Amino acid sequence: MKRLSLVQGLLRMKKWYGGLLITVLGMSLLLFYSLKGIQPQKQPAKQSAYGFFNNHPQNGSVKESISLPVNSSDVEPNQVPEPRKKPHLIHVAGLDDLYDMKTISEGEMNVLLVWTYLRSLLSRSDSLPETAQGVKEASVAWKELISTIEKDKASKISKIDSPAYKKCPFSVSTLGKTIDDSGITLDFPCGLVVDSSITLIGIPNGLNRSFQIDLVGHELEEEPNPPIILHYNVSVPGENMTEQPYIVQNTWTSDFGWGKEERCPARGSANIQKVDGLVLCNVQVVGSNNENVGQPTSDIPSNNSSESAHRTANFPFAEGNPFTATLWVGSEGFHMTVNGRHETSFAYREKFDPWLVSTAKVAGSLSLLSVLAKDLPVTEDNDLVVDVEKLKAPSIPRKKLVLLIGVFSTGNNFERRMALRRSWMQYEAVRSGEVAVRFFIGLHKKDIVNFELWSEAQAYGDIQLMPFVDYYSLISLKTIAICIMGTKIIPSKYIMKTDDDAFVRVDEVLSSLKGKPSEGLLYGLISSKSSPQRDKDSKWYISEKEWPHDMYPPWAHGPGYVISRDIAKFIVRGHHERKLKLFKLEDVAMGIWIEQFKNGGKEVHYENDEKFYNAGCESNYILAHYQNPRMVLCLWEKLQKEHQPACCE
Repeated sequence: MKRLSLVQGLLRMKKWYGGLLITVLGMSLLLFYSLKGIQPQKQPAKQSAYGFFNNHPQNGSVKESISLPVNSSDVEPNQVPEPRKKPHLIHVAGLDDLYDMKTISEGEMNVLLVWTYLRSLLSRSDSLPETAQGVKEASVAWKELISTIEKDKASKISKIDSPAYKKCPFSVSTLGKTIDDSGITLDFPCGLVVDSSITLIGIPNGLNRSFQIDLVGHELEEEPNPPIILHYNVSVPGENMTEQPYIVQNTWTSDFGWGKEERCPARGSANIQKVDGLVLCNVQVVGSNNENVGQPTSDIPSNNSSESAHRTANFPFAEGNPFTATLWVGSEGFHMTVNGRHETSFAYREKFDPWLVSTAKVAGSLSLLSVLAKDLPVTEDNDLVVDVEKLKAPSIPRKKLVLLIGVFSTGNNFERRMALRRSWMQYEAVRSGEVAVRFFIGLHKKDIVNFELWSEAQAYGDIQLMPFVDYYSLISLKTIAICIMGTKIIPSKYIMKTDDDAFVRVDEVLSSLKGKPSEGLLYGLISSKSSPQRDKDSKWYISEKEWPHDMYPPWAHGPGYVISRDIAKFIVRGHHERKLKLFKLEDVAMGIWIEQFKNGGKEVHYENDEKFYNAGCESNYILAHYQNPRMVLCLWEKLQKEHQPACCE
């Protein structure tokens, strides 16, 4: 019995010491993790933009945990993976210079209201492609702009009278020049825009059977070799037409060299791919039985000398034959027309938009009679605009707006913005302050464009500048900026995104929203089943690292869509906390963020409306895309006179 009592006592002591040990270990672990844990960040106190810019610390870098990739097998197909660790903030060259505002007055700060919130987005370790380059180039442009603004303020004469001041010209030309080894150049002070064109009249002289037309980007001091936005190389037929002629189109950068070459005549799917509705290669071939007249070369096998001879005969350039060739800028790419016939098209590639073009260079075996570039971007003289007061952004009432419309634009699209101000921005809902419209624009590489843009912003009060150069891969940062504007600066019930080549029937949008949910809303032309573009030369290329799934979540086409305030607040807060995925296709990015909103237990209403047209205009439209300034004004005139949404040609 004594032995049994002793054993029981020992067991009780063992349990007691075991419990004590577990308790001590638990308390130790709790103390350890509480000391190691990251303290919650305090929300910054609200302050004016002027106060922020002039009191912000120069180095805002914060070191946190590095984001680790998520294995795609860990998530359901199309589900947006949650990052395992939050991205940290890094130093970005030039960012501090962008936040140097000592010489900017408080009144002028209204152009920069969202900059305070975008700094951390530009410093993320998982930032969008081209962020570092976009910030670095923007810092150079910003310093030049500040200098120009100071000189303008100090000048005793107006900028119009200053001999050093050059406005953006409508056209530039050169006549009767002989092409030497260095070629002939034509400068475009403010770049190119959609509908700009360059017409050459020349004669191939046969010295080495080829000539080139290059559209070259802006040259920076640290980058002596500017990018070639379009390289157009023509090889004319040889003697007796025995050698096959061709046209090659390509792009080039100092970082990546030449892109994927596109050649005409072409094979494969060149007849299937289209740019602005035009085939990539339109060199006609006439077979021996005349069955293939007018068909793209890629459709037709070329295995006999007869067809080769016919193809050569149909080639648009020939030694000793004069030609008139017009290279024009479309919405989706560059196009070449020779002697009145469309010949080639070349889709824009990422980082190669027409606004970046600074110079046209013509070189090679060509007797050039003339070069004329016209329909170049031109700003209106705000001092001479008679209805400037009517076009200014109305004051915003203190109450919450029904709708904020954020318009994507680029610096040299002056004419497009003026067309919108004179058309659908004249709706009574906009003029009364029920709806606000703001343009979101990145900085341009050229000082003259930035200064014109700055002057325009001060005159009309409807422009928000972005602290980066307007690269296509960075446009989803503008989407976030619109959400910031609609939640932090101009509180709105709904937020809409559109483009500066879209016509928006504001009255119809407001009417349609009255029957829509006020929370969890995505309203527009919804794409429910779409896949990533895997072609590396496409402007919309998405790698498997960027999106590993075969399908995207539902998203609304970018020319125009509306979201509710709660989604906008979720996006702003999520990016402030660096919890949301950055994605370079802005409309798809919105769909991804809404999917994350939905994964958090929120209900989402996808309201599809096919009257949001993303490629043109149809009667009874709510939104019409790809409308040039003339068509925008025409649509507005039809609404005023005919009181019905009829399209213009």
